[in-house]
Amino acid sequence: MSYLNQGGFVMKIITQSLASDSAAYLQGYLRQGDSATYPAMIIVPGGSYTHIPEQQAEDLALAWSARGYQAFFLRYSFVAEKKPLLPAPVVELAQSVAVIRQNAAAWQIDADQINVAGFSVGGHIVALFNDLWHDAHINQLAGTRPEQVKPHAVILGYPVISPKLGFPTDQEMLASWTDDPNSIAADEHVNDRNVPTFIWVTAADPLVPVQNAMSYAQASLAHHVDTDLHVFHHGSHGLALANHVTAWKPGTSLPHVAHWLDLAEEWLNELD
Repeated sequence: MSYLNQGGFVMKIITQSLASDSAAYLQGYLRQGDSATYPAMIIVPGGSYTHIPEQQAEDLALAWSARGYQAFFLRYSFVAEKKPLLPAPVVELAQSVAVIRQNAAAWQIDADQINVAGFSVGGHIVALFNDLWHDAHINQLAGTRPEQVKPHAVILGYPVISPKLGFPTDQEMLASWTDDPNSIAADEHVNDRNVPTFIWVTAADPLVPVQNAMSYAQASLAHHVDTDLHVFHHGSHGLALANHVTAWKPGTSLPHVAHWLDLAEEWLNELD
């Protein structure tokens, strides 16, 4: 356990293991020093299921912390650790939500306001979790009940949605993810129990085609899910905050795209 001073707030940094047979953990940044209760945001970063960019994950978490959230990021299992990988990361996300809900009072969290934001393949995990949070098999694997793991809302940033929509293109990579590609086509499993969903993407994404986000949004709307979709005309993959904090090469600090964070916060504030 350690502490961080961020914008005048002292934050306690915690790390919570999720299972004895897994390297997965949840890292939290908890605001201290008052008696307020805050909403929660879990960041599920990308990394092609081979790693996570921890600094980017922390930057995303701290951006939500600065907006009044108790923030976390999930280090889920990778392809080198489980074969095939899925649904392990989805199960680990369910366990993460349950842990936060279980500790809501101690961590000063509103248990009805636990949100999840996924980026790239992290968006794939979150999209599948949105489809399956109530699924009996997922809850059996996680050791949870649906009421323990239901999120308030989800945010998908440049998400991978389905192997049928242009990523991955490598069949060996796909085989390391799953032996049943249809089971991980998140757009095909959207249902009436999906929670409100905010999606942002760039039309010019050269790695994960924009059709991924569009297909999930279309399926969500067909099931009358509260859906907010933003397609920005320019920008590469992996933009994260799309500002100087997370810029990783020239052209990845884009003020227009960086508005996604304000838009997402405004949308969350409008939800019941």
